[in-house]
Order: sequence, then C-alpha cells, then structure tokens
Amino acid sequence: MTAYIIIPGIDGSDGRHWQTLWEREWGPSAVRISPASWSTPDLDDWVGAVQKAYDNASRQDGQVVLIAHSLGCWAASTWLLNNSSSPVGGAFLVAPPDPAGLAFPRQAASTFTDVSAQPLPCPALVVGSADDPYCTPETAAAFAARWEARFHLVGACGHINSASDLGSWQHGRELLNSLTQH
Repeated sequence: MTAYIIIPGIDGSDGRHWQTLWEREWGPSAVRISPASWSTPDLDDWVGAVQKAYDNASRQDGQVVLIAHSLGCWAASTWLLNNSSSPVGGAFLVAPPDPAGLAFPRQAASTFTDVSAQPLPCPALVVGSADDPYCTPETAAAFAARWEARFHLVGACGHINSASDLGSWQHGRELLNSLTQH
C-alpha cells in the first residue's frame, strides 16, 4: 500500500482543491502536513511538518509518495534534499511558484525566496500549467530539469488549484500513476 504525504501551498488546500479530494479518497493512507505557519509560511516550519508527516506515513506498510502543490513543492524538495536517505517512492510536484517571479508572495513567504532546485533523490514529476500566474511553463520546465524530474505541461489550468475548478482532477491521477508505476 502507498502512503501519501499531502503538502499544500500557502493557507493549505480548501475543500474544493484536488489535493483535499484525493486525501478524502485515500483516507488513512494520506497524511497532510500541519505547519504552524500556513498563512506566513516559514520554510523550516514547513520542512519540519513534512518530517512529522513522513514519520507518520512511513509507519504504514509500503512506499511513501509526496504530493505537493505550489509552495509545498519547495517544502517537499527541501525536505528531500535534507533527507536523501529516507526512502520515498516519488515526488509529485504541481505548480511550483517561481521565487524570482513578480507574483511570488515575497512578504508572506520570505524564507522561501532563496530556495533552489537541485537533483532530487527519488523519481519526481513536475506538472506545470500553460497560464500559471506564479510560474511560466519555461521556468517550471527548468525547475524540473534541475530537480532531474520529468515534466508535464497541462493546458490552461491557472495555478492548478481550486480556482481551476478541476474537481478530483482525473488527469492528475493518471500523471501520479505514471510516476508511481515505474
């Protein structure tokens, strides 16, 4: 059985977000991070929350897969780089924001501004949108290359969040399956 660590972006994922819908479907197989700093994200706090979720998820039999969205992609990649010996079956990184981009929430997420993409110690898939206001497709593809991850560009889905109205995002599930069935 696979255990999933749900790593949302700023303010968490609301009830209409595909991450929350997947989490409900997976039940106890899904563990959501719970940092103290949802609205003013602190990278160390978020990475610590990933560690706590990993400790919880790794008690289940089977592989652990990280399911990250937005700022959660940077928390996931930072945790992976700091814990390269922890067994992880894959990292599903959706809509990573560009810390150098004009729309990046610099004031709210100041500790995330110096992150950098480096080779990840597990299979990874980065999913970008053709019209994400927080990251151009070219920049998302460059992050994927530096993470040594596969890259998939979806159509015009905005930030691939609740506002994108994707429901349980079947295409995303297919992409996740392509990552975990390697």
